[in-house]
Amino acid sequence: MGEGKDNAASLMGTKRLADAVRKAKIAAAHRSDVVVDIREADRARLEILAEELQPLLDELPPGEDLFDFTISGGMHPRLWIDGTANVMMARDRRTYRLVRETRLGRVVLMEAAEPRVIADRVTDYVAERIVERDKAFAAEDGLNERMISPARPAKTPANDEPLRVPTPPSRAADVVVALTWLMIGVVIGAGILLAIASYQGVSIG
Repeated sequence: MGEGKDNAASLMGTKRLADAVRKAKIAAAHRSDVVVDIREADRARLEILAEELQPLLDELPPGEDLFDFTISGGMHPRLWIDGTANVMMARDRRTYRLVRETRLGRVVLMEAAEPRVIADRVTDYVAERIVERDKAFAAEDGLNERMISPARPAKTPANDEPLRVPTPPSRAADVVVALTWLMIGVVIGAGILLAIASYQGVSIG
């Protein structure tokens, strides 16, 4: 029982220390607006936001390279989420501003004074980007499958019977037709000759 109480007291003490450190950072950031460089104040607030985002980083799969979560230097520090989205401080130096850089300019996705609120919005943004990437991969895989698979045969008529293409007549059939017409011509010619001969015989007699 005594050890359990000691462990609980130790955990509570650690939690109180973490809260105290967080409050100290916030207080130092407020004082920095006046007595320290503004850049350091912005970076301190972005570090507080990075701590709020740590559970999100822990849930990302190992080797995930779509997101950065790094604080850049310069006159205006930023906490980069990926290659286009980042969190920066507004002009009042107390408001977090989640923006996305596009070809048409900078788009403000959200503004809030509380780091937890911005952290929730960043979590939603990360989920949206993961879904977009999965859809893009699925569409690319489907396109590759259509390019690899053979072309489908043309559909047959509704009764599923194969199309029947008339075959041209053979040469033997042409010869038979020609001989038939030749015999008809010979018969007609012989008849005409007999008729002429009979007519001439009747006339002479």
